[in-house]
Amino acid sequence: MLELIVKEQRDMATVLILDDDLRLNQTMVRIMGRMGLEADSAATIAEARELMQGRAYKLVFLDVRLPDGNGLDILPEILDTPSRPEVVILTGKGDPDGAELAIHAGAWDYLLKPSSVKQTMLCAERALKYHKQKLVVEPASKIDLGSLVGVSPKMEACYEQIALAARSDSNVLITGETGTGKELFAQTIHKNCSRREFEFVPVDCASLNKELIESVLFGHKRGAFTGAERDRVGLVKVADRGTLFLDEVGDMNLDIQKTFLRVLQERAFRPVGDTKEVSSNFRLMAATNRDLDADIDQEMFRQDLLYRLKTIHIKLPPLRERDGDIKLLALFRVNQLARQYDREMTLAPESFDVLSAYAWPGNVRELFAVIETAFLHADGAAQIIPRHLPSQLRVAAMRAQVARVDGSSVVSERESGPDSLGMEAVKQGVSLKGFKGDMEKHYLEELRTVTGGDIKRMIEISGCSQSHLYSLLKKAGLSLK
Repeated sequence: MLELIVKEQRDMATVLILDDDLRLNQTMVRIMGRMGLEADSAATIAEARELMQGRAYKLVFLDVRLPDGNGLDILPEILDTPSRPEVVILTGKGDPDGAELAIHAGAWDYLLKPSSVKQTMLCAERALKYHKQKLVVEPASKIDLGSLVGVSPKMEACYEQIALAARSDSNVLITGETGTGKELFAQTIHKNCSRREFEFVPVDCASLNKELIESVLFGHKRGAFTGAERDRVGLVKVADRGTLFLDEVGDMNLDIQKTFLRVLQERAFRPVGDTKEVSSNFRLMAATNRDLDADIDQEMFRQDLLYRLKTIHIKLPPLRERDGDIKLLALFRVNQLARQYDREMTLAPESFDVLSAYAWPGNVRELFAVIETAFLHADGAAQIIPRHLPSQLRVAAMRAQVARVDGSSVVSERESGPDSLGMEAVKQGVSLKGFKGDMEKHYLEELRTVTGGDIKRMIEISGCSQSHLYSLLKKAGLSLK
């Protein structure tokens, strides 16, 4: 049986073995060779990084304990390479917690050393077969992504999940921070699935009145309660043959969760005040920015409902983890606004540096709002320059520049010419007052660190009087601790 499986994999799939045990590496290379597979080996993370720059691996065997770091730390980096390889964690330490972390992070399997030749070969064959199937199925490039923008590896992984969800009729749970675009993803799946000709019905669970939520979801009969002057069709029925999207599902009341669990199982419900059940053939998608597993531990969310929701689970990355996408999204939004206002507008190159230095806690939603504000402030100009951007973004960019040098290197940095801190602040439109305040705070932070908060030494080094120094510390919001 194994020989038949091996014959299906004669495409010389490339395998990387990352382990500091050189004898094991040689053994693994020989095993892969017996399977007709080409394999490279590396003993350190640094060597592996160098190899991955020149080759597209389909399978990586990854040791946990390496001379220059933990294998689990490089796992996301491996998974994000363009070839998106499968990863098998390979370690001699029986570490169930490490195995759990690896699997949650996207590892294919977890093998304990020593493993038999047969077990190793079967694991490799199964991983490569799965990898091959990913290439055979309809690629994400054939999916209409609509207004979704991004080419980062993490977004490409999400597009693959969209393609998977679009081919099925299973329930989908979309999780991610506020502003990452969860509803837009749900709409994109709906537009690409077999139910696209029918309704996409969004329900904001966070805004539903506790007393009226059953009426909104399931409808009601006339006279069912005070104010029910006529029959009302619930949103679950409106979504018949289409998609029901429960936004912020984590905010749903526990009693409604119990009721909705039965609706999911039976696809039938009873409108408020009615004695007859009504059926609805809907597809369910849900979204939340909450940690539902933590909510389950706190008895705020039903575990059995979560099992039903996440047949397909799409985790959206925060904007700060989407390498290169900030520029694309900013240009996309500028072009949208230019069409809306019938104006010619673009972003100055230095504005991208400012945008990239900010952490974007509000994610894409915040970015789009910032770009619109800057667009309006740039009225009459042909470009959005840093001065048009909010001050907190410009200060963040300046702080990023300051963080690249310590206090003792400020002088040499100033002497280096156009890349000086002052020049950087000017390019980013930071006011003199703002620059002085930030540099003053940075100086005080370094002064406190060097002296350990010894006020006498701080006075000697700074040349300030005690009262003046205390005043400056208070102004900067710093203490001596």
